[in-house]
Amino acid sequence: MMYYLFLLGFFAIFSTTISKNPVLPLFSQAIGANDLVIGLVAAVSPLAGILFSFPIGVLSDHIGRRRLLITSGIVFLSAPLLYLFIVDPLWLIPVRFFQGTATAILGPVISAVIAERFPENKGAMLGQYSSATLIGRTIAPLAGGIIISSFMMYPGLLPYRMVYVAAALAAVPVFFLTLMYREDHSGPLTLLPFSEFRESFTAFFSNARLRATALVDMATYFAFGAFETFLPLLLSSQGISPYLIGIIFAVQVVIIAGTKPFFGTLADRFDKRIQISAGLIILGGSAVCIPFTSDFAIILLVSAAFGLGMSLSTVATSAYVADVAKKEQIGASMGALSSTMDIGHAAGPLVTGIVVMAAGYTYGFFASFLLMVAVAFVFAVSVRNTEG
Repeated sequence: MMYYLFLLGFFAIFSTTISKNPVLPLFSQAIGANDLVIGLVAAVSPLAGILFSFPIGVLSDHIGRRRLLITSGIVFLSAPLLYLFIVDPLWLIPVRFFQGTATAILGPVISAVIAERFPENKGAMLGQYSSATLIGRTIAPLAGGIIISSFMMYPGLLPYRMVYVAAALAAVPVFFLTLMYREDHSGPLTLLPFSEFRESFTAFFSNARLRATALVDMATYFAFGAFETFLPLLLSSQGISPYLIGIIFAVQVVIIAGTKPFFGTLADRFDKRIQISAGLIILGGSAVCIPFTSDFAIILLVSAAFGLGMSLSTVATSAYVADVAKKEQIGASMGALSSTMDIGHAAGPLVTGIVVMAAGYTYGFFASFLLMVAVAFVFAVSVRNTEG
């Protein structure tokens, strides 16, 4: 089961990542998209996660995980093929939204599977699974760039379409792996009344510990969205070359992927609340330091610290939610956590962009610091004097 989940996560995230980075903006531009359309295309995939992760989690609690995993496998396999027929840039919007539903399904369902199958070491397993997906996320842009470069001598859209062929090929094992999943119990395949979704939503957000943990993930990915969007612009304005900027981000990804299994094991053995709070403090401290140096080595250290804080916090939040949530609502709880994470990831660049335009980069990154401080306080108050 462990290796099964790792392979599934690796190929799934590789397929979706190679479909967007770096090919998506290049393909969009090549078929005539303007900046507005390119921005809309980039935004609709996270929107699918915001809208569907929670309902999918609720469904998985009632009808079982396997049916939803197979559905995600079908989307993973079919979505890349749709790009091969696109000649109008506006069609990229529904296709990206459709592809976004694949990860909106996979994320909460796999988290629920891990929490159920590995109750004693779910933190370690969640960390290892996340590292497997990060490996796919890291390799995919490199593979996409190589494919585009290799076919650049061919005319028209062929270089970009070959990337989507590769994405479809990577999704083939995803589809077959989802067919292989077996579960002991599954509910009847029926439409759930709206009251079921309302009750699950109320159960999650009326619980102070679950609500505060969701805020932690939202704040974490708010800061991460701001970091990945505006750090390159800040560094470029300071004269740091794109090659060095790429190294900074690559080192951060390696640190997150390398430390998550360790921090997951740590979460299984010690108080998850302390680990989550420590992660927030490191994230906030890193974010506020970013605008005050232009030295490459120091920026690299700050970025590494940011990655450590993110790894420390996020692997513990999923494990803590699994501890606190009722057994029959684990899927719904993981879905709610995923939705709030996507909200933060989408809001970070938007809000930070507004602040940067109004007051500059220093205040833009300071906004992430203030959010971390506020959420750390809310989390500490919400989970004090409780077990877990």
